[in-house]
Amino acid sequence: MTKKRYAFVGTGGRALSFLEPLATTYRDTNELVALCDLSPTRMAYYNGMLAGELGFHAVPAYTHDRFDEMLRVEKPDAVFVCTVDATHHDYIVRALRAGCDVVTEKPLTTDAEKCRLILDTVRQTGRKLRVAFNYRWAPFRTKVRELIAAGTIGRVRSVNLEYLLDTNHGADYFRRWHAQAANSGTLLVHKSTHHFDLVNWWLDAIPQQVFAYGDQVFYGRKNALARGDAKLAAYPRYTGEPAAKDDPFRLDLNESEPFRRLYLDAEADSGYRRDQNVFREGIDIPDQMSLNVRYRTGELLTYSLTCYSPREGMRVCFNGDRGRIEYHEFIGTHMNRAVRPGDFKLDAKPGSEPEGEWIKVYPHFQTGYTVPMPAQTGPHGGADAILNEHIYSPTVAPDTLGRTAGHEQGAASILVGIAGVQSIATNLPVNLLDLVPLRPEATRLSELV
Repeated sequence: MTKKRYAFVGTGGRALSFLEPLATTYRDTNELVALCDLSPTRMAYYNGMLAGELGFHAVPAYTHDRFDEMLRVEKPDAVFVCTVDATHHDYIVRALRAGCDVVTEKPLTTDAEKCRLILDTVRQTGRKLRVAFNYRWAPFRTKVRELIAAGTIGRVRSVNLEYLLDTNHGADYFRRWHAQAANSGTLLVHKSTHHFDLVNWWLDAIPQQVFAYGDQVFYGRKNALARGDAKLAAYPRYTGEPAAKDDPFRLDLNESEPFRRLYLDAEADSGYRRDQNVFREGIDIPDQMSLNVRYRTGELLTYSLTCYSPREGMRVCFNGDRGRIEYHEFIGTHMNRAVRPGDFKLDAKPGSEPEGEWIKVYPHFQTGYTVPMPAQTGPHGGADAILNEHIYSPTVAPDTLGRTAGHEQGAASILVGIAGVQSIATNLPVNLLDLVPLRPEATRLSELV
């Protein structure tokens, strides 16, 4: 059997969750042929891991300005994109035009112009582009999809989704490049794309119109000073800062080998500081957002994201014409620590005690009941391992639940966030077809690639 050849562009913490299974579990049918990144230091760390504890071997490493050379020389069948969100489109388009298929970490991209470019390029080249939405693959969330598709509460008419990011996980976005809208498109695009994609997929529906509000009320220097927390804003970063010793928002890049070697040691060649103060100047994204979405098939979504909660989790309620489903997911807090999937663990923080996951069904005129589900472990509620199997295994069972997302479904997710950003700026509703003409004749998400 000819092995499928993969190259990775972007070797930050998230790439490891896709790269390790490729080099270990699925190495008999797949081959990692190259790495590409802004930082030679980061690639050297990955190559050391590949040749050492993963029992694989080092692969050619190309700096970002040699990406096209990598495609010509190494001839990958597929490219995995794990770079800063605002650069996804560049690597996706270049890889597609070079004759490669692409798997990209979410979000697909960060604005409407880049989205149109990607969709046009897929159409022109005929290559395949997949978005790695891991949230769809978690067993609890898959069960919600099964219940809705089975008509358990009739036709769903409205959804309420509240997501809480705590001052561990939520704060981490404000230490990193995500805190600048030019990099992330705001968390309505970066983080919320998970949630919008879930609702699209749960309902098998395509979003049509968005109205949103968003504010920065907690992070940033101005908010710290207004609360009397000036001492927490007194230094630009946390690592090596004695005054930050007791700071509850502190992140020390010396606390683990992956942090030190991927980020602290790579600052000289990447220019990237992973541990910036969450109360510094220059943060320009909201930390609380709410929006309403109308779908082409008439359903309504009410959504909120809070990034400074003392606890982390998600509540989703579905109102159908035959009853109601309530989904509760409070499994504890975490942050991307750039560790191997087997070393993943939830963080023990005050207020983050896991309460678990449950699904309750309340039919009209009947007694409600809890849907039994086994406990889930591993990154992202057990989703990553299942997703990787469906990416890499040639013998995996058919995806009868439609969890695999192509470029059009990826666009349907990010366009909610992109429209939300525009609505916040204009205080007006935004029609998604005015941003990107995403298959106007389609009514169901399953009609999209």
